[in-house]
Amino acid sequence: QVQLVESGGGSVQTGGSLRLSCAASGFTYSTYCLGWFRQAPGKKREGVASISTQISSTYYADSVKGRFTISLDNAKNTLSLQMNSLEPEDTAMYYCAAARGYCGLVRLNDYNYGYWGQGTQVTVSS
Repeated sequence: QVQLVESGGGSVQTGGSLRLSCAASGFTYSTYCLGWFRQAPGKKREGVASISTQISSTYYADSVKGRFTISLDNAKNTLSLQMNSLEPEDTAMYYCAAARGYCGLVRLNDYNYGYWGQGTQVTVSS
C-alpha cells in the first residue's frame, strides 16, 4: 500500500520561499509518477508539478514555471517541492500524490492519481 506523508508547509510573505517534502513508501509497481497538487478554498484542485520515478522528466503548471522546482531522492524515497518567489495566489493546501505509470501519460490530471497524502497548508501573505 503506497503511503505519502507531506511536511514543510507554513506561512511566508510575498516573495519568500518554502520547501515541501513528501515521504513515500509502499511502492510495488515498476514506475510511478509523483506529483504535487494544490487546492485553495472554493477552487478546484490544481496540478502543480510532477516527476517520474524511473526517469528525470518533470512537468510544471504554467502558473509555477520558473518559480517551483520538483525533485526526487530515490535513495530516501522523498519527493520535494522547492517554492520560490511565492505569491498570495499560491496559498492553498498542497498534496503529494502518486500514480502508476509515466508522467508523460498521467500528466497533471488528478483523476489519474490513486494515492494521496493528507496535505500541508501553505499561506502567503502580501
